[in-house]
Amino acid sequence: MNRPAHNNGKQHRILGVDPGLRITGYAILDTEGRKPVLCEGGVIRSQADLPLEQRISEIYNGLQEVIHQFHPGVMALEQLFSSPKHPRTAILMAHVRGAICLTAAQTAIPIIHYSPTRLKKLLTGNGRASKSQMQHAIKEQLGLDRTPKPADVADAIALALCHYHCVGTAIPQNTVLANLSPSSINATP
Repeated sequence: MNRPAHNNGKQHRILGVDPGLRITGYAILDTEGRKPVLCEGGVIRSQADLPLEQRISEIYNGLQEVIHQFHPGVMALEQLFSSPKHPRTAILMAHVRGAICLTAAQTAIPIIHYSPTRLKKLLTGNGRASKSQMQHAIKEQLGLDRTPKPADVADAIALALCHYHCVGTAIPQNTVLANLSPSSINATP
C-alpha cells in the first residue's frame, strides 16, 4: 500500500481527536509560531439509525477529510478507558478508535495516546478537573474569546494542547518520536 507522507510544510500541525460513536471531536493546532493557534475545531457525526459498520465508515471518511485538508504531522488521541458497569460502551469505543487508528496509519500520521487523567492534570493541575475547568483552561491558554463547545471539540483541543505541552513547539520528526518512551507518553500521573 502506498502511504503518503505529510512532509509538505505542515509538520507544525497537531490533530487532537476525541473518539465517540455518535460524535467524534477533532481539533487542529498550528504550533509554528511562539504559541499554539487553533486552526479548526469541529465534530464528525454518525447517524444513530445506521448499522455500526456504516457509522464507523462515516467517522473514518470524516477524519480522512480533516487530514487531507489540514495535513497534520501527528495525532493526539485519548486512551480508551472502560467501566465494568458499561462493557458494551468500551467495545463500541474500541471500534471507533480502530477506525481512527486505521485512518492515521493509512496517511502515515503517528499517534500519541494520552490518558484523560494526564490530560486534565497537565492543562489544569488537577487530574480530576471538570469539563468546565478544562474548557476554561483551553480558553485561557489559546486566548479564545469564548469557551470551546461542544465538549467533544473542547476535549479534542485539550488533547492537541496536551501533546504540544509534552513535546514542545514543533512537531517532532519520527526520530524524535522514536526517542520518547511509551511510559513517558502513556503514563497516568
